[in-house]
Amino acid sequence: MASSRLESAYMSGFPQQTAIVTGASRGIGAAMARKLAKQGLDVVVNHVTDDDAAMNVVAAIRAAGGRAIAVRGDVSRPEVFEQLFDEAAAAFGGVDVLVNNAGLMNNLPIGSIDALTFDRMFAINVRGVLNGLKLAAQRMRDNGRIVNISTSVVGMSPAGYGSYCASKAAVEALTRSLSEELGPRGIRVNAVAPGPTGTGARIYANDGLTPLGRLAELEDIAEVVAFLVSDSSGWINGQSVRVNDGILS
Repeated sequence: MASSRLESAYMSGFPQQTAIVTGASRGIGAAMARKLAKQGLDVVVNHVTDDDAAMNVVAAIRAAGGRAIAVRGDVSRPEVFEQLFDEAAAAFGGVDVLVNNAGLMNNLPIGSIDALTFDRMFAINVRGVLNGLKLAAQRMRDNGRIVNISTSVVGMSPAGYGSYCASKAAVEALTRSLSEELGPRGIRVNAVAPGPTGTGARIYANDGLTPLGRLAELEDIAEVVAFLVSDSSGWINGQSVRVNDGILS
């Protein structure tokens, strides 16, 4: 099994490397973790509350012949990201890929949002990403790849999404800046901005609003992340890739 897995990883363009995926116990994060494992990467599945869901993702990866561990923790705390990098190094030797997926969305008009809700959203969506980017800059192996998950809603900033969009706009700004800083080490940094996606937190009510007449599947987003992690996207850096069927800017 190990031999065929390594052969599969080589054939698909992925060397034997390790990915950390935050917020990976369900939804898009779980789909990304499974996809990267399928492509031959060892995966650290981060989660914050649901041990059973995270272990289900790990079990699915292992059943398919991959290697994965689950690490619980709130990424807004710097020591949690230290633990993620430490456990990735202990289990698999180091970190080559970071997918910052953990996020929090609260839809409140700007005139109604309270400081506690605002601060918590920015703690997860911005500080949590920054914590990971800082560690990646210090500890990621050369020629690594970072993918930050944003949102296509940034292009519209509709009523009720202002604070959430602001947090994700910050993520896209960090993405561009870090790509400049880490480029000399061969580390590419990009963002993926999903549009209407059929997750548990369904924010778009009408599938017919999209030209293709459906919401994105979780795998649609995971495929784009896997592409940005692969050598096939070697000339894509510092970009925010909109994955939204063309309906959002």
